[in-house]
Amino acid sequence: MGTSWSAQVVDPPARCESAIEAVLARVIDQMSNWETDSAISRFNRLAVGEWMRLPADMLTVLRAGLDMARRSGGAFDPAIGRLVDRWGFGPGLQPATSATVPAPWTSIEVEDDRARRLADVALDFSGIAKGFAVDAAAAQLRAMGVANFLIEIGGELRGKGVKPDIQPWWVDVEAPPDLAVPKLRIALCSLSVATSGDYRRFRIEDGARLSHSIDPATGAPIAAGVASVTVLHDSAMLADAWATAITVMGPDRGMALATRHDLAARLVLRTDGGAQEYMTPALAAMLA
Repeated sequence: MGTSWSAQVVDPPARCESAIEAVLARVIDQMSNWETDSAISRFNRLAVGEWMRLPADMLTVLRAGLDMARRSGGAFDPAIGRLVDRWGFGPGLQPATSATVPAPWTSIEVEDDRARRLADVALDFSGIAKGFAVDAAAAQLRAMGVANFLIEIGGELRGKGVKPDIQPWWVDVEAPPDLAVPKLRIALCSLSVATSGDYRRFRIEDGARLSHSIDPATGAPIAAGVASVTVLHDSAMLADAWATAITVMGPDRGMALATRHDLAARLVLRTDGGAQEYMTPALAAMLA
């Protein structure tokens, strides 16, 4: 996944670390675009119209991604791999044969346990797979009888139970390092948090910051401005996907959508005067 992971586990059982590593290896084997033999890479190489049976975890993430695409009006799109690669943030996929591919997610068809592409698009789960991996690792720990833990993958976290001192799992939400943003400290009790930020993966081109977050509506990196979006949710996978969608939509449309779905979310916007913070009523109520 190109990142690190960590876990704090109270009374860890034997082989706890290897069990988590096995979960992560399974996710990579199914959903990493950087592994040529992964399930997602093999799917992306299929001829248009050819069906492929998908492994269970990948099918779960694909269905969730397509549902999120519908909810966000396409702002979150699990099938923008061609666009991600075109802007230099992918593993080197072949470019799309057509100049533009409108609404790539609509070109994916799922039937039972199989899927196919109806156009030359490529799946890319970089906006949802880390969150799924957090949920999967947490499920593995619970299956091993672990009641209290904090699991983190690349800044996406899920907490369960309490620490040995009976305190909750307190975490400080990641903030853009170059902006003065009020500290947001939250307690993760059967709760997940995901943050999407323009400071994680970007490059400077002609003096402009190009974000790795691609707007499917324009086929280009999002306009400069949104520095970070944080979402709290029962599911780390959905927190991850919502953070991506809100980042793409921006402060007005994105936070309005988050409010309609009663999401606990914060958006930090870059302005000429510094950072501007937006917060949904659900998050404000939690902090109160």
